Amino acid sequence: MSTTLVDRASTFLASRLSRRSFISRSAVVGSAVAVGSGMDLLLRPGTAYAAVCTCANTSCGCGTTCCAGFSEFCCSINGGYNYCPSGTVMGGWWKADNSSYCGGARYYMDCHASCGCTTGCGNGWGFCEPGCDGANCGCGPDGCDSWVTGCFQFRYGQCNQQIDCIGRIVCRVVACVPPWTIDPTCTTTLAVDNSTAEMNAACWTPAPPAPPPTTCGSVQTDCKVTAMAVTPDGGGYAMATAFGRVLVFGDFAYHGDLTGQTLDRPIVGMAATATGAGYWLVASDGGIFAFGDAAFHGSMGGLPLDQPIVGMAATPTGSGYWLVASDGGIFAFGDAAFHGSMGGLPLNQPIVGMAATPTGAGYWLVASDGGIFAFGDAAFHGSMGGLPLNQPIVGVSVAPSAGGYRLVASDGGIFAFGGAPFAGSMGGQPLVRPVVATVSTPTGSGYWMVASDGGVFAFDAPFLGSPA
Repeated sequence: MSTTLVDRASTFLASRLSRRSFISRSAVVGSAVAVGSGMDLLLRPGTAYAAVCTCANTSCGCGTTCCAGFSEFCCSINGGYNYCPSGTVMGGWWKADNSSYCGGARYYMDCHASCGCTTGCGNGWGFCEPGCDGANCGCGPDGCDSWVTGCFQFRYGQCNQQIDCIGRIVCRVVACVPPWTIDPTCTTTLAVDNSTAEMNAACWTPAPPAPPPTTCGSVQTDCKVTAMAVTPDGGGYAMATAFGRVLVFGDFAYHGDLTGQTLDRPIVGMAATATGAGYWLVASDGGIFAFGDAAFHGSMGGLPLDQPIVGMAATPTGSGYWLVASDGGIFAFGDAAFHGSMGGLPLNQPIVGMAATPTGAGYWLVASDGGIFAFGDAAFHGSMGGLPLNQPIVGVSVAPSAGGYRLVASDGGIFAFGGAPFAGSMGGQPLVRPVVATVSTPTGSGYWMVASDGGVFAFDAPFLGSPA
């Protein structure tokens, strides 16, 4: 009975506290586990601390490396290679100063398991349930002499901020170069833990990690495509990457991008002007970058946000735009009118995208569970909210002449509502990389979807090319 209580308490706390909280954790366990009147405490503080230090049900003691509260080096569980393993994503980093291994600053980057579902995420909690991330909590390959892997739900958060539902930390990459030179989505926001300066692993490397055998097949996109836009005549489309590169196809004209620039936050959205002679990019901090005939009408860059920006839409005139945050907050600029938002209201799952009505007098927001929220003259035609999904929804597009909209999931599944015709999908088909966005043809009869590597899938729409 006592072991069950302690294990449950330890397991729950391990999933909710950071790697720095082991002392507080032991105090909570030691003080909380007691039974009825007239009975002794089941555990003394010393044994309560030992229970906390069982490290995923191993027999490791409290003085061992596995119980120190730090994640294992990736190289020790990744065939000797110092990069994030397949199926993981970089979620944040910290710095240790005065490391003898680097002759100065040393950088540690956490690799989190990717979530196969979004169960558990939402309402301010950014981690999927353990059953969704496929990680196994335990010690590294050297047992008690290893650090821990697959246990901690903790995120520094400077990398891949477009991913708001993430799994447990599998391992950490260590290098002498800044994280943003390794993963362009990482920002320069600083976290410091100098106690890690002299930690060592045999396969540590002083340079950016070599590409893994399963690295992205697209040199141009680095598998970081986040957004897509189409020209008014439907004769071209473009895609934008998290690090600000714009790739154009068909009659979509190139007017510049952010390649080679250091971004404070990753690019998460894109919209074309009404003429097709310009476009905007938006970063997760609400910063706006305008190219061609796209006019700058304001931004949220440098202003406080409750949650990161996840997408944008332009008005039909091209003289304004809306930004949407993951909590459903709407920010309107230029001739874009504010028609309401979900900001401050409860959401089952975070907002992942938006689309404007053909008149510009309304818009739809879509959540990752397929929930639809309609404002202004945007009519509600149905949603996937509360219905089972194989993979989360990642975007929405409008069928202008059909009076409806389509949702796309990360596996390429399409869900059509209102008058929006269904022309096919990638649901159930093997994908090299997940789908991240969709746009409709001007008539709305067809649509494109784009994957994170830049792969384009066209349905009742012309295929105009994709990155090599």
